Formats: sequence, structure tokens, C-alpha cells
Amino acid sequence: MHFDRRHLIALTAATAGAGVAGAQAAPPSPPSISTLGIDATQYGLWPGSADDQSRALQRALDETARTRTPLALPPGSYRAGSLKLAAGAQLIGVRGATRLVLSDGASLIAGMGADNTTLSGLVIDGGRRPLPEQRGLVHLERCRNLKIVDCEITGAGGNGIVCIASDGEIIDTAVNESADVAIHVLDAGGIVLARNRVHGAGNNGIQVWRSSKGSDGTLVTDNRIERIANRSGGSGQYGNAINVFRAANVIVRGNRVSDCAFSAVRGNAASNIVIEGNNVTGMREVALYAEFGFEGALISGNVVHGAAIGVAVTNFNEGGRLAVVQGNIIRNLLPRRPAGTDPGDGAGIGIAVEADSTVSGNVIENAPTAGIMLGFGQYLRDVAVTGNVVRTVDVGIAVSVAPGAGTALIANNVIAEARRGAIIGMARSTPVTGDLANGGAEQFANLSLSGNRVR
Repeated sequence: MHFDRRHLIALTAATAGAGVAGAQAAPPSPPSISTLGIDATQYGLWPGSADDQSRALQRALDETARTRTPLALPPGSYRAGSLKLAAGAQLIGVRGATRLVLSDGASLIAGMGADNTTLSGLVIDGGRRPLPEQRGLVHLERCRNLKIVDCEITGAGGNGIVCIASDGEIIDTAVNESADVAIHVLDAGGIVLARNRVHGAGNNGIQVWRSSKGSDGTLVTDNRIERIANRSGGSGQYGNAINVFRAANVIVRGNRVSDCAFSAVRGNAASNIVIEGNNVTGMREVALYAEFGFEGALISGNVVHGAAIGVAVTNFNEGGRLAVVQGNIIRNLLPRRPAGTDPGDGAGIGIAVEADSTVSGNVIENAPTAGIMLGFGQYLRDVAVTGNVVRTVDVGIAVSVAPGAGTALIANNVIAEARRGAIIGMARSTPVTGDLANGGAEQFANLSLSGNRVR
């Protein structure tokens, strides 16, 4: 048989090309769990087992922590409880596919002095089993440089994550349906809480607290927080997306907050707090709050759509003072309580301040009671209100003229569609003057009005 050499060369080239194309088209092999760390099945762990695997998992954690080697859990479900992290422990799962389910114990995972620990890619499921008071499903104390990343904490029968006297970061993590608080940070050494998602909590979303007043420096940035209830009651310590208590120098920035029983951000005795660039809807009390014994609050560039009060900087009687409220958009506030009462009753107010503060460059619209309220009774000192736009309100600016009230400068504001008056003098909750924008302010030595435009 005769072969044409040219045909043979062409056939060989075509066959080789088909082989290359076939190799390229073949799907890649899935990566082995061992690429993440030591495979936990080497220690007798079995995904999907109905047995409690706490003992095997604890042994694996202890041995890998000693060598600072990540322990990798394959996809599947593992029942466990009361696991203890040692320094250097790194527990790694496949995000959304590796699930730890609480079998028993005060926490599923806990660490004491467990520096440089990492939890990554895990679903940690509390199954709504009740936890002891002040415990977390993940509970870490005196841990330096901790990292919780790309995890999901769900169904905690108490707090989701508790970090005490620790530093590090909790990032890109979801905390869903916690019975008490989603993330509780106490006496932090400068922790970062960023890009987390909190959906449903019984009392607060994120708590940054200190045992006593002091510098903290926690960063709460770019989180999404929604559906926060107030199961424990009280007058505002619960029901907040972000609650800062006694902790100074905390930055709360760029968070998206919706549907809370009380506030989006509530700083209590929290000096030098920065509340900046947050987007807030559906608050049923004060949206952004600086209260009680604090010195220094910067509240700027926020958007508030729907709340009882937009911004409140209060409790001069308790030492609350020194604030800048600037460049916020506040609109569509809830009606006053009860209907038909006067300004100062606690709802339908855009911005309320008392002492050593400036209020400038804000836009307030649809505030049923007052756009801006300055002071309460004698509790007013050195407040400047300039360059704001206030429209569609009952009273544009309500200012205390009660005996003992201090200085207020009201200048160069635009006030439109104020039904009762643009600028009204108040004795506590009762209006006692006509519209001072039309004259009469000179009889009150504490007031200076100029350049306001009323329509």
C-alpha cells in the first residue's frame, strides 16, 4: 500500500492538534483540602457523622497549633462543643460548606490567651441552644492578633461573637439571628470590625464597650446591619445597630443600617467618637446619638431616612458636650409623640444639640416637630447653627430662651415651609415666643440671629 507522505504529515499534525485541544478542554481537578492545611480527616474526623466529634477535633487543633500549621476541615457538618483554641491555632474550612454545629457546652469555640489565632471559611451553627449569659458562640479573651474572616455565625442562643481584652480583626463575616448581641467587644486593644453582615439580633448588632471609661480605638467600618430588636427592654441600651459605651476614640464609618428598634449608632459616654458617612433607614428612636458624659463627637456626612429623631447630642447636665454636626441629610422623620404636643416631646426632630457645638451645612426635610432644636431649659451653651437648609417642618429652629440658657448663634440658614414659625423661643417643651425670624430676638441676651432666609 502506498502512502502519500504529504497526507501522513497532515494527519499527524491534525492528530496532535486534537490532542492539545482535548487537553485544554478537560476540566481541572478540584483542589485538595490539603492545599489549605493538614486534612482533619487524618485525625479521625468524618464530615456528616452524627457523632459528637469534639475529642478528635480538639486533638487535631492542639497538635496543629503547636506547629503553627493550619487545620483544614473538608466540606460537611461536624458536631462539636467546648473547643479550646491555643495560641497559633488556625482552623480553616471551605466557605459556606464546612459547618460546625454546637453539640453542648458554654461555647462552640473558645480561646483564652490564644494569640495569632485564625478562624476562616467556617459556618458556626449554635442551633439556637441557650448559652450562658455574657458568653459567645465564639468566645475569645485576651487574644492578640486574632482573625475571624469569611465565616458565618448563625443561630447563637446568646451572643454570636464575644471578644474581651483582645485585638485583631473580624472581617467579611456574617452573624445571623443571634438571640442577644451579634458581636460584643469589651475592653478592646484596637480591633477592626469591617465588611461584616449582621442580620437579626435580639438586643444589639455590634457592641463596643469598656468596663470603665478609656481609649479604645475600635474601627467599625463598612458593615451591613439590619433587623435589630430590643428583647431586654430598657431606655436605649439595647435595640441598636452599633452601641458604643465608655469607649473613646471609636470610628463608626460607612455602615449601612436598617430596621432597628432604637438607634443606628448610639454613643454613651463615648468621647471623641466619629460617626461618618453612614446610611440609615427605619430607626424607631434617635438615629445617631451622642449622650451622657462624653467630650467630643463628630457626626458628619450621614444620610438618615426615617427615625424619631435624626441626630441628638445631649445630656449637658451629665457632662455631654463638644460636637460638630455637619453635612448630614435627614428626612422623613416620625410624628411627634403623642400627636398634637409641642416641640421637645421627643420625636419628629431633625437635629438636637445642647452644648459647645456647631450645626452646619445640614439638609433637613419633613421633620414633623422641629428641624433643629437647641438646648432644653437651662441646658444650652455656646452653640452655632449656620448654613443649614430646613424645610417642610412645624418649627424650623427651636431655641431655648429659658432662664440660665447660654449663647446661641443662628445665622445664614434657609428655612422653608415652617408651619408654626421659622425660629421659635422655647421654655423647655413649651413655645413662648412668636417667630423670632420676624423680630423680637433682641429681648433675649443669649441669642444672635442674622442672615436667615425664610420662605
